[in-house]
Amino acid sequence: MKIGAITVGQSPRTDVTEDIMDIFNGKAEVLERGGLDGLTREQIEKFSPREGDYVLVSRLNDGTSVTFGERHIIPRIQHAIEELEEQGAAFIMMFCTGKFPDTLKAKVPLIYPCEILDRTVPLLTAASSILVVTPSPLQIAQSKKKWSRIVKKVKVVSGSPYGEWKELEETARLVRDTKADLVILDCIGFSRDMKRLFAEETGKPVILPRTLLARLVSELTDV
Repeated sequence: MKIGAITVGQSPRTDVTEDIMDIFNGKAEVLERGGLDGLTREQIEKFSPREGDYVLVSRLNDGTSVTFGERHIIPRIQHAIEELEEQGAAFIMMFCTGKFPDTLKAKVPLIYPCEILDRTVPLLTAASSILVVTPSPLQIAQSKKKWSRIVKKVKVVSGSPYGEWKELEETARLVRDTKADLVILDCIGFSRDMKRLFAEETGKPVILPRTLLARLVSELTDV
């Protein structure tokens, strides 16, 4: 089965697929496209977020990360959807946990991690209390606003999955005593190793979007 995957950064997202392909048990071929494919860093820098922009953080082919306003890539995402449909993708996964406008259209199911998280997280927190890790300080306010609509108690901190490992370790240590039922690593860039780090430091259950997404989609390939 062909499954499409769209990153808001540049494809291929080998960092993501190396963590999830085993979940499909060899039953899926993943076709990738990116919202920033074909662009230079200088061109991408023109997409820097301004006041009022919905902020996204993603990975480039060279392994570095960029921060940009979502509005700049929506037409490019729509084009990626259409390309994947033409290639025969039966479903399309979004390799991003951000919110996207309803203007994006697809002829096949378009599966957003944010929609899965919105419905799953409230079921897993008895006290309606969570700790959220988001990549950039610029995303803290928008993340708090989003999660506060879903659960009662939200603590949001920044820690980038694209930065130095020691910096992520420091973030995990800083939140080790935070009162919460579970930790949400709110970016597709967080890996299984990063999940283990936060689980070990906090002693709390940790939700990793990339594997949660893949496990749901794997149900569609399990035939």
